[in-house]
Formats: sequence, C-alpha cells, structure tokens
Amino acid sequence: MTNSSQLDRLLTRTQLGWREPLEAFEVLKDTPFALLLNGGGGRWSYICANPMRTLEVKAADGPGDLVEARAAMADLPFERPGDAPPFCGGWAGLLSYEYGRALLPKLGTKPARGRWPDIALGLYNELIAFDHESRRAEHFYWGWQDAKTEQLLSLYSAPRKNLSVKGPLTSITTARMLRKDYEARLGRTVDYVHAGDCFQSNISQRFDFELNADRHPFNLTRRLAASSRAPFSAYFRLPGLALASNSPERFLQIVVEPGGGLKAVTQPIKGTRPRGKTDEEDRALANELLSSEKDLAENLMIVDLMRNDLSRISTPGSVRVPKLQALETYANVHHLVSTIEATLAPGRDAFDVIKAAFPGGSVTGAPKIRAMQIIEELEEEARGPYCGSLAWISPDGAMDSSILIRTVAFEEEEDGGWRGHFRSGGGIVADSVPAEEYTETLDKARAIRAALEGE
Repeated sequence: MTNSSQLDRLLTRTQLGWREPLEAFEVLKDTPFALLLNGGGGRWSYICANPMRTLEVKAADGPGDLVEARAAMADLPFERPGDAPPFCGGWAGLLSYEYGRALLPKLGTKPARGRWPDIALGLYNELIAFDHESRRAEHFYWGWQDAKTEQLLSLYSAPRKNLSVKGPLTSITTARMLRKDYEARLGRTVDYVHAGDCFQSNISQRFDFELNADRHPFNLTRRLAASSRAPFSAYFRLPGLALASNSPERFLQIVVEPGGGLKAVTQPIKGTRPRGKTDEEDRALANELLSSEKDLAENLMIVDLMRNDLSRISTPGSVRVPKLQALETYANVHHLVSTIEATLAPGRDAFDVIKAAFPGGSVTGAPKIRAMQIIEELEEEARGPYCGSLAWISPDGAMDSSILIRTVAFEEEEDGGWRGHFRSGGGIVADSVPAEEYTETLDKARAIRAALEGE
C-alpha cells in the first residue's frame, strides 16, 4: 500500500482550463501511441500519450504477452485518489480480433494477418482526463521508475486551430464483395446452424476507400463526433496506422468495489433497427425490435455465452443479469443491450477476464470457437481491429473496454496518402434471411459512410 506522503511524491495533478478533447488532441494526431478515448454522451474522456513503455506484438502465440503486461504494472506504486477519474494511469491500447487465436488454440492460423498487430498497448504514466459534467480537465503525472518526462502540459497549451473540413473525405466507399456473394455466405451460415454446428455466427462484409489527397484519418473522428458520437468513440495512432472508432458497445468493465474486490460488467449488443424518418415510424421500429422473437433470441444466446465466460473466473453464484434485452437508441439505430455482472474470484484480475472472454461473444456467435471457425472460413481475411477491443487497465485492477464495431482502420501509403476500410455484420441464426441481414449491415454502416462521403 502506498502511503499519502509517497503518493504526494509520485503523483502530480494539474488543473487545466477547459478545452474540448478533440480540439486538444489535434496536435497529437500523428504521434505514435497517442490515444483519444472520447466518451460520447458519458462523463469522461481521456488523452493518453508519451507512454513509458509499449507492448506491440505482431502475431501472439499464447497468453504470455498479457502476463508480461501484468508483470510490468504489478510493482508500480499506485493508490487511486478518492476524487480521481476511473482511469488515471496504466496500460491502454488495442487488442485486435486475431489475438483470439492466441487464447483459443483450436482456431487456425489463417487467414493471414494484415499490417495490424495483435496487441498494441502503452503504459501511460501521464494523461489528461476530461470531466464533461463539470467541464474540468486535469493532468495526471506519475513519477514511476523509468517514467518519461512530462509532455502533455505543453502540448495542451498549443494554439487553437480551425479544424473544420468541408467536402467529402473520399469519393466513394466500395463493398469488397458483391451482394450476391455476401448473401450466399450468409446462406451457408444458416445451413451451418441448421446442421447443428452453431447457434449463431457473426458474419461481416468489408468496405474499402481511399482518403482524398488533402484529408486525414482524424478528420473522420471529428465528423463522427459531430454527427453521431457513441459512448466508446476513440482515435488511436500507431506507426503507419490509425484507428477511428465510433463504437456504442462496451466489452468488459471492471470496477473496484469497497474493500478491494473486483466486479466485472459486460454489455453485449444484439438486435438492431434503423431510426425512423418520423417520430411515429421511429417508435414503430423500436417496438418491432422489442417484440422480435429472432432478435430477442439472438440477444439471449450471447447473454448465456458471456455468463459462461465470466463464470470461469468468478465467485460461484455471483453471475447475474440486472438488465435483459433493454432498448438503447443512438443517432442512426436502435439496439437491444443486456447487462451481465459477476464478482471476480480472489486472485483473478482484468488480464484473467480478457483471457476468459476475448473476443466478445456478441461479435463471434455461439458456441464461440465453432462460430469463429465459420467466420474464418467465410470471411477469408483477417479482421484486424474490427471486433477486437480498445481497453485501459489501472494498477488497482479497474478496467474498461469497447467492442470495436463502427470502426475504421487506416493504413498509410508510401506517398503519404491513406487507405481505409471498415466492416459491418450481424449475427446469423436459424431463421435469418440473407437479404434482410444484408440490409442491416448497410444500416449499421450508414453513419460512417455519411461521414466519409458527405459534406
């Protein structure tokens, strides 16, 4: 335990004047391992940069890399101040979907990975936390051994710029697969369900584009924040790569309870309808979702899967479902969202939870391993960040993380331009109709396409 005098020596807190997180982050948009967690309609946003250590793994071959991450943080002197935000220092970054191959050895080694690493984490001893309720910003700096010299305070005071961008970011987004070919793969998934291979598998399609010559990936982050910012909006920069996410979905949260115990919370999304053009149509679509036997069954399957994943590392009898199939409404869609909670068994922590539950069941299907094998077969290419997670983990065991849906992966080209892609999919079950599932993928992709192609 760190006493108060030690904490005073280790932790420096600096109150800052209010700036919008997107505006403050702009100067960092091309800095490797700069991370913006832009908390949507919630309370907190964070800017992380200048990590004291990084962990970047191209192709993980087991859970040992997270063991390394745990060990690097285990000896850090840390005690959370009572008035601190949920995240005030620790690991943060990306777990790509293919990291699941390292945790679930029954999966194959194909399709080949692209440029995105399985793991890209920074150990941040400084960050800026933004409290949207009080409109206060605060800089946290931990003087841990090997800590980098403070940089964010000087960057925060950089002159403000006019960051608005008019006109389209790209001329067109193109589906990589013809509609008939994608629907045929959905039909094959339905056949697998009827054959008893799985109850559900989440099959996605990919959309490709090139940014116009004078555009940057961060322009998309700003556009999405203005039009439909979701609770887990984010931007993450790696060498030659950039990630813009507008995800509405939490993967796993771990809360430190009074007394030091850890509670895990997951909130899978299953079930989607577009927003209506009128109030009457909007209510009708929401009610249709709430009464859909197919969507309710889909949601329940994933609730059962996540209950099973969490039960393996939780105190017996502690897994519960306080919210089942609740309606949540966003700028472009209605969703069904359930909440599952569990008390972690003594000695278990965030890294154990990731090992037990990654990738999230809402974006694989059930049973998980067979559903992922079908995804490998039918999608025929690595997902990269899509359906992976952006996460932060504090030394006291607290964690929060997203499911990377509504997410765009950018790759920098030799001439300095940017090529990007995103995926959109849905859970396929016994009574899925391929033509309807295809339309649902377009509904889910609408906000990103509008932000890319619009004015």
